[in-house]
Amino acid sequence: MLFICYAKCSTCKKAQSFLDGKGCSYELRDIKENNPTYDELKEWHKKSGLPLKRFFNTSGLLYRSMGLKDKLDEMTDEEKLRLLATDGMLVKRPILVTKERVLVGFKESEWENI
Repeated sequence: MLFICYAKCSTCKKAQSFLDGKGCSYELRDIKENNPTYDELKEWHKKSGLPLKRFFNTSGLLYRSMGLKDKLDEMTDEEKLRLLATDGMLVKRPILVTKERVLVGFKESEWENI
């Protein structure tokens, strides 16, 4: 599994503790230092089954300062993916990538099923 997080994020810390408590092995990746690429995001979006808007960190400072709340509805999926690939701070975290699924954000009940 690939666990993508931001070290200063309290939700990411909870998710990591959850994984560690379950004895899961995973590769850890800091989203700020190693932002997901366009191709990764495209693949993860497809595997997740989620609307692309769910991949945006809507509570983040960068999202707010860019005024994306009002712009996302007018953007194509291609434009959204390209924008997400520019800065890891735009991407919602944590992200857990397995062979079969991609989970965005931490909801213990969803993660329990993995």
